[in-house]
Amino acid sequence: MDWAGWFSLSLICAVLATLIFTRLQAHLVMMAALTLLSVSGILTPAEALSGFSNSGLITVAAMFVVAAGFHASGGIDLVIEHLLGSPRSNRKAMLRMFTPVLALSGCLNNTPVVATMIPAVNIWAKRIGITPSKLMIPLSYGAILGGTLTMIGSSTNLVVNGQYQAITGNQGFSIFAITVVGLPAALAGSIFMLIFFPRWLPDRRKQQPFGNLREFTLEVLVAEDGPLVGQSVETAGLRGLQRIYLVEIERASRIITPVRSTEVLRGGDRLVFAGDTEAISDLLRMRGILPSAGHDNASPRFTATAGGRRLVEVVVSPHCDIIGTSIRDAEFRSRYGAAVLAVARNGERLRSNLGSTRLKAGDSLLLEAHPGFIVRQRYNRDFLLVNDLDTETPDHEKGLLAWGILICIVIAAGSGLTSMLNASLVGAGAMLVGGCCSLGQAQKSLDLTIIITIAASFALGAAVQKTGAAGLLAHSVIELSGDRPWLILILVYLCVSLLTEMITNNAAAIIMVPIVLQITGDAGLNPEPFMFAVMMAASASFATPLGYQTNLMVYGPGNYQFSDYLRVGIPMNLLVGLVSVGVLLSGWKLVI
Repeated sequence: MDWAGWFSLSLICAVLATLIFTRLQAHLVMMAALTLLSVSGILTPAEALSGFSNSGLITVAAMFVVAAGFHASGGIDLVIEHLLGSPRSNRKAMLRMFTPVLALSGCLNNTPVVATMIPAVNIWAKRIGITPSKLMIPLSYGAILGGTLTMIGSSTNLVVNGQYQAITGNQGFSIFAITVVGLPAALAGSIFMLIFFPRWLPDRRKQQPFGNLREFTLEVLVAEDGPLVGQSVETAGLRGLQRIYLVEIERASRIITPVRSTEVLRGGDRLVFAGDTEAISDLLRMRGILPSAGHDNASPRFTATAGGRRLVEVVVSPHCDIIGTSIRDAEFRSRYGAAVLAVARNGERLRSNLGSTRLKAGDSLLLEAHPGFIVRQRYNRDFLLVNDLDTETPDHEKGLLAWGILICIVIAAGSGLTSMLNASLVGAGAMLVGGCCSLGQAQKSLDLTIIITIAASFALGAAVQKTGAAGLLAHSVIELSGDRPWLILILVYLCVSLLTEMITNNAAAIIMVPIVLQITGDAGLNPEPFMFAVMMAASASFATPLGYQTNLMVYGPGNYQFSDYLRVGIPMNLLVGLVSVGVLLSGWKLVI
């Protein structure tokens, strides 16, 4: 192996060390590596940029738009409304929740699924008398497992499939090819959670992190021709809401207060509620409820001076530039255009001086921010949005259309009528043309940091393959395993699993694909089960809140501590790994 191979291996080590030990964002690190490989001449410009035209990457981008259409049309709300119900125990509640989460995550990116489900599950949990801490981790884990059911359920599956096609020239895997492995893992993981998690997960029935700071007023309208017209307040479900209260009704310049349960709603009624952010978020997604035009969804404390500002809840990302810095020293207000009202850590509101509080990954922040803050954070992943009170109300009339488009995508790709790339592109276009989402919503759904990270990671994979570094690593793994195929498969799974816990799952998978293909080629092994091992290991990240984005999203709403993930996540990692490897060893011939 010449200098180019050693340079490529050294660069991979440097990238891994940078991602593990610094707070630099993954897309910046990967772009720096791409630049070095191109400038050094190891890769031609076409080779360095090939990832940006990879079919797997384009499919991921198209599925982001499909997910946006499904979310904006209220398609998920239709499922929640009809499937969650009123279970009497933790296990029954988890079982009710797993059904839609697993199914939706198998067809959509799991991040928007979890983002939509968090406020709904929170309110639902309170309504049925179960603490949210018993359901939030199962929500995240269920979404992760659901993503392993199909090739379009996870961006990792798509990019591994795209890289496999680019390197081998083979046709690639069908949409349900991984289902044979993912379904047993999902079933085993779900049963394991149903049996053990009700006892293992904490019961934290404490006051919510931000207490009264979350409480504010909101005005909404009853749609003129909506389903609530003619219903009483009780029948419409507006009396039994948790942590939110109907204060008054304004009707034709007349104020009705107090509001009786038997009061019949009319089209155009202006309803005034008092409550907290989670309850209001749930209210705004009800069919027949419209935001009141011309009124800010802001806390009374800031109504007079806020000038269009509103309350936003976020979680500090592990990639945030100001981790370890105090709010005052970070000049938070001028840096982000938002003011910190409260900080919660491990489910409890910090009562020390806010200015001197040093931020940590996973901290929940209550911010007063301009609307532009939300747009900027979609591209700058310093924070993960938990709740934005000014989100656009879903157009529930498009919900069935969104379901139809999604079903057509799955059928078209699954039956072989067209490729996953074409099915997803047509589906994304149909969501836009059908009005399921606006052009602006589609643009916001494209997570550029993820797209750039994936595309730039292909350059590292190409360099490892081109320079012979993959051959050197492959030879080392074969020697370590004693040329035993079953042991090679286990080592591949363990290696990808460990990398995923330390760096992004997509980057770990893309770096490993050319190495694994070199291993299978040199040892005369069937590459298919090894590709599925890479996909499963890269997705099955349960042990820490930082290992997978959905884990971090439920960290604050569930009032969890880091140790909660270790307690339930390590057994989940082991179980899913054992089931996946077991199915691959028994269902495939490893030797060609």
